[in-house]
Amino acid sequence: VVSHNISRVLLSFTFSTMVSTKAIVVLLATAAGAAIPASAFSSRSAVPAPATTRPATRTSLSMSAALIVQNKGGGHGELGFQLAKNLSSNSKITSITILQDSACDDSKEPFVSYASDIPDVRIVKADLADGGMTADDVQELLGGGTYDYVWDNASKGAVGAGKAVVDCAKAWNSKLLTYVSSAGIYQPDDVFPMPETTPTKETAGQVQYEKYAIENGLPFVAFRPQYIYGPKSNKWDYIDWYFDRLVRGAPLPIPGDGTQKVSLTNAEDVASLLACVLNDEAAAVEQTFFNCGTSELVTYDEVALLCAGAAGVDDANVQHYDDSLGKAKFPFRLTDFYVAPDMAMSKLGWEGPKHSLKDDLGWYFESYQARGGPAKDMEFVEDKELLVAA
Repeated sequence: VVSHNISRVLLSFTFSTMVSTKAIVVLLATAAGAAIPASAFSSRSAVPAPATTRPATRTSLSMSAALIVQNKGGGHGELGFQLAKNLSSNSKITSITILQDSACDDSKEPFVSYASDIPDVRIVKADLADGGMTADDVQELLGGGTYDYVWDNASKGAVGAGKAVVDCAKAWNSKLLTYVSSAGIYQPDDVFPMPETTPTKETAGQVQYEKYAIENGLPFVAFRPQYIYGPKSNKWDYIDWYFDRLVRGAPLPIPGDGTQKVSLTNAEDVASLLACVLNDEAAAVEQTFFNCGTSELVTYDEVALLCAGAAGVDDANVQHYDDSLGKAKFPFRLTDFYVAPDMAMSKLGWEGPKHSLKDDLGWYFESYQARGGPAKDMEFVEDKELLVAA
């Protein structure tokens, strides 16, 4: 166990190097780690292994090293950034590395804020879409070292980089591999909020990843989030749908009676859920699967009213229609489809969300305005066709 007063190791040089034809490594700041031989992996090696190697040994610098595998953006795009911020203040973690998909747009959030907001975090870029990536490739990219805690917020299946991350975690003898899955894999019946025992789509890539990690005997945990928003998001579709119509005085066509509930969760709260596995690692592994979202659920109609208040609109023109007509551009499911974080609260001691949609909509609407939302040319053709049919 690493003493809590171990200082974070920082090396203040920056350099870049081409490690293979597959990926570019950019090091913004780095922490030392113990070397691990290429022979520790069963996949092909980018560098020939030596004739004799020593088993990887952990040093005091690597025992609390955290690795975050981060996708290029989208609904989960902000999570790696927020998780790194959260872990930076966790006494269990002495160094943090983000393995960042190189397809991200560095000029946009949250990636543009990496250097300023998480300067002590090491950033390594790689082509995570490369289907031929192996554990040896990942190890070469990272420049050696081992990671006790791995969070995978990029992989969509047990192939390519996804398989490589699992294989690395096994070779490193990691204490925890935590996977950001999706509640979209559920095939619900009539039980809501959907429990972790809800049947899943067996063909879904996330399910295949979960199975592969478990079959390999890893200390594995999977979180299944839903709709995420945040101050440094790069996907705004869900809530923007409401503001797009409110600021133009257009109808808001909502399927059914509008009482369907939805879990809209601030990315900072999602990050705190992902980090809470460190509260009780044994309990996390024993339960394995956790729903991931706020405990403050809202209905589709309530979202409309809250957004109207934030936009200063007195009368939200909500129009309900028969959901058999489809959803047009509506951002959520036609029927109930939501989760709650009860399991994480009871098993891992998660304290609950620090944010509420109502409070967040103030800064969100300011962001909507700054992004030019009210000035966009929008005609709502699908909405009109839907309402005529209704």
